[in-house]
Amino acid sequence: MTDLAETTVVTVQRIPVPETADAADARLFLEMVRIANAVCLADAGHDYLHEEPDEMLGFWQDQSDWTQLGFAALRGEDVLGAVKLMTSNQPDASTVEFDLMVDPPHRGRGIEELLLAEVEREARERGLTTIQTWTLHRPHTDGARLEPSTGWGSVPAEDPQTRFQLTSGFTLEQVERNSVFDLTGDFSPVERMLAEALAVAGEDYRSIQWTSPTPPEYVDGFAYAISRMSTDVPAGGLVIDEQHWDAARVERRDARLKAQGLTVSVAAVLHVPTGRIAAYNELAIGEDRAGATQQFGTLVVKEHRGHRLGTIVKCANLLRWRRLVPESPRVSTFNAEENRHMLDINETIGFVPASYAGAWKKVLAV
Repeated sequence: MTDLAETTVVTVQRIPVPETADAADARLFLEMVRIANAVCLADAGHDYLHEEPDEMLGFWQDQSDWTQLGFAALRGEDVLGAVKLMTSNQPDASTVEFDLMVDPPHRGRGIEELLLAEVEREARERGLTTIQTWTLHRPHTDGARLEPSTGWGSVPAEDPQTRFQLTSGFTLEQVERNSVFDLTGDFSPVERMLAEALAVAGEDYRSIQWTSPTPPEYVDGFAYAISRMSTDVPAGGLVIDEQHWDAARVERRDARLKAQGLTVSVAAVLHVPTGRIAAYNELAIGEDRAGATQQFGTLVVKEHRGHRLGTIVKCANLLRWRRLVPESPRVSTFNAEENRHMLDINETIGFVPASYAGAWKKVLAV
């Protein structure tokens, strides 16, 4: 590790949450966004995960369900890195999630250790002993590989990020595949898959769609479906706090998405006999509609699996999205490598790997 003291001592400062992106106290927040984008580009090798300041700010300004805070590492006035933390405000929360980002030209000089120390301090002060984070990796990397506890997927063992996580006491618990779909290509396979899946699902299941905010008649059902994201998706060895959702929380989320400047399309499947939402898929994009589309959640509730509902929500939303946002060239999504069923659907639709993410966990000594 290179000595930090090059010209000036590196200090760590709390990042204030500004009222607007052009407010007088917004500089550190804007630098955090800049560094986050630079890190994604350097590590993943593409800009499909790019985020604008207003998008992140709209999320941070609503702290009703999640506590979010950040710290910046500075040498004089230069921001060299930042870390952002998030923890649930539920009384049974047990984990801290964080993204540790050092501007690529300044990596490996001790800044990572300084920022990680802030994460561990915050976690201990909050009585939370499990901290979890993610690293991005390019596909087709040569050399030795490291597998997670699931046995599915791998990350490059000699990547500096991998070495930092291991030497810092983290264990690799899951690998996610970042896949992209070309929205400018042939949609006939998507149309065919949707028609076949609807026929298999039968009359007990009805395909529905909307653009955020959630229609009142679906708010309760959507709250139930979103709550199952924390219990029904593969988590590997990660600790996932169960999330409690109701109609009010869905409405807060819709307001936050609007504040972020996001257009969000939801395709869902209604289970007609119970009136509950059995599956859903979300596609979202910021104000730059020529950028990459992000897929948020995709879920088929466990008791409704085996009816091709995942295919229905994915295909229906892609077809709707092409009409709604024709400018966007691609969709980017993440899936756990052990979630073979969902990856099979993606691959058949035409998604291809773009990068990979390693999920890391550390249990702090009490």
